[in-house]
Amino acid sequence: MHRPNLREILVAAAVVATATLVSAHGDVNPQPVDTAGLPETGDEWLTENPYRVEAVGEEVWLKAVQVGASGYNQNCARCHGLEVISGGLAPDLRFLEAEEYGDEWYMERFRTGYTQNGVTKMPAFGDLLGQDAAWAIRTYIETRPDDHAMQDFSDELKAMRDQLVIYGDDTNGADPDALKARLTEIAVEIPTLSGAPVADSVAFRAARLIDGTPEAYEAAAETLTIGLSAAQ
Repeated sequence: MHRPNLREILVAAAVVATATLVSAHGDVNPQPVDTAGLPETGDEWLTENPYRVEAVGEEVWLKAVQVGASGYNQNCARCHGLEVISGGLAPDLRFLEAEEYGDEWYMERFRTGYTQNGVTKMPAFGDLLGQDAAWAIRTYIETRPDDHAMQDFSDELKAMRDQLVIYGDDTNGADPDALKARLTEIAVEIPTLSGAPVADSVAFRAARLIDGTPEAYEAAAETLTIGLSAAQ
């Protein structure tokens, strides 16, 4: 399967000029992003994502993904697609490399927006949302899982979902350690499309929820249900 590189993404971004896209980008009203709990990035704009897991650790990274998901859904999903899966009107940002070169392109576009022939296709978000929100959204984008790899495990995840539903009603016979371990193993097998080291997949999310309580089993089952539905 051909994986688009950054050059192809930039070309795609430059040639998109349909009337639908103009309308979609032109009337966006940027929504503020609550970045409380994230390390502040300072006044000088950075050129590399400071919230990557290898730089800040898992807890801060998870917070950045959470904040970024909210910021993306409020400000970006309308054009770039839910879960960053583009419908073709805007570049598919999941393929933007999780490296400094990709970061520089992302931040330039985020700060200054994109205008073609005097028409705003993407607003300039930099001054409106700030740098902390920018990098949180970038973190969320680059951790999107490869949906094709997800399909390889869909049958097993559906079976685990059904078992988790049962355990939500009756924990008798449940082995939370084994369930968490298997979901973690699956999560490791699901890569990102950006090259980021950890994918925020539904298997990863469900594994973190399981603690042996009925409420946790219910939450994990719901997470798998929603994620598997979105991947279809």
